[in-house]
Amino acid sequence: MSTATISRVAAARKNQSKDQKPKIAPPTATFSDLGVDGSLCELLKSMQIKRPSEIQRACIPATLAGRDIIGGAKTGSGKTAAFALPILQKLSEDPYGVFAIVLTPTRELAFQIAEQFRVLGKSLGLKDCIVVGGMDMVEQAIQLSKRPHVIIATPGRLHDHIRSSADAVHLSRVRFLVMDEADRLLEPCFAPALQAILSLLPKKRQTLLYTATMTNEILALQHQEKRPFTYLCDMSVSTVPTLEQQYLFVPSQVRHVYLAHLLRSDDFKDKSIIIFCGRCDQAQLLTVMLIELGIDCTGLHSHMTQQQRLNSLGRFRAEVVKILISTDVGSRGLDIPSVEVVINYHIPRDPTDYIHRVGRTARAGRGGRALSIVSEKDIQLIQSIEERINKQLEEYKVDENAVLKELTEVSTAKRVASMRIIDIEKRSKKRRKTNKESRS
Repeated sequence: MSTATISRVAAARKNQSKDQKPKIAPPTATFSDLGVDGSLCELLKSMQIKRPSEIQRACIPATLAGRDIIGGAKTGSGKTAAFALPILQKLSEDPYGVFAIVLTPTRELAFQIAEQFRVLGKSLGLKDCIVVGGMDMVEQAIQLSKRPHVIIATPGRLHDHIRSSADAVHLSRVRFLVMDEADRLLEPCFAPALQAILSLLPKKRQTLLYTATMTNEILALQHQEKRPFTYLCDMSVSTVPTLEQQYLFVPSQVRHVYLAHLLRSDDFKDKSIIIFCGRCDQAQLLTVMLIELGIDCTGLHSHMTQQQRLNSLGRFRAEVVKILISTDVGSRGLDIPSVEVVINYHIPRDPTDYIHRVGRTARAGRGGRALSIVSEKDIQLIQSIEERINKQLEEYKVDENAVLKELTEVSTAKRVASMRIIDIEKRSKKRRKTNKESRS
């Protein structure tokens, strides 16, 4: 977030507090006090969700009252329930499909949102449809033709269906449009798909925008003719006091050796860990290398099929595997509460990306650790991060002699991993060629 944007966010919050003064229920309020009906309140109680969060106290009553919403709150603050509960309540009063569309920038977040809708909407007989890339488009078209109550989609794949057959998507009676992670959805890359989707939606609808990062584009929406209810929680993009932040300085050529040593050490063994890489091929190589070394792990990146990505997330969430190796696809939106450690195998160029990455741990008041593996090429990046978070990272030291003893073993595993990936890619190309020839 630029300095100018930070200033505008601060001004927006100041304006919110002085001029608009949105009245919200006190922290002692119950979901019933917000206007949530009895059956949903009982369900929440059975799930041990007793008190609404700040964003829920602000936005649920306004949504039930028919207002458009701009809701700003950090990841993990209960944004999904803030829009799902009023949508489900209104749906129960007048059930039809398609009642609501939820747009999100990533496939994984779409599945996560769908899970929450299914849990909260089970007693209503909710029918939902997930429309994302990497899945069978024909099967999705069949599900869309059945007019589900709620469509959870990435803009690109929903746009594909509209281009294929706009009449088959049935968007003319949509009551709610939700844009989750709205800051990313309003980026230029999504513009063509969004324009196509919006052109098919009725003008008389509620639009609910939720974001963990405020941008100029979202701030500008506050001043539309149909003024949305705007509530910004504390959205300062920063790290939390319960997070221990460290760095390990290593020569760039042997970064992989130090990582393997760390994962085998008592400090990190049996911990729930997300390792962030800069690129998909790097994440894939690390995953295969660590498995070759007998370190159980799983990957999450866009070179995997959607089913593979879902399986990986499921195994990590269930703690079947303790280590997830991810690109930045796993740094925002995903709620995995049990993560104890985040390791930055590659340092991100944008300090905001660092904050989102390390925000996967030390959640909801719990402690956590973030360790960044820093080489001689990363010094300026680390200095930018320290300036942004207003904190110096503490140095983490290892026994250099112990690391050197593992050099041959780990380097051999890395070479084997590279050869295996090349072999997999060759077989995959051959399979695709065979399939293409059989169809022609």
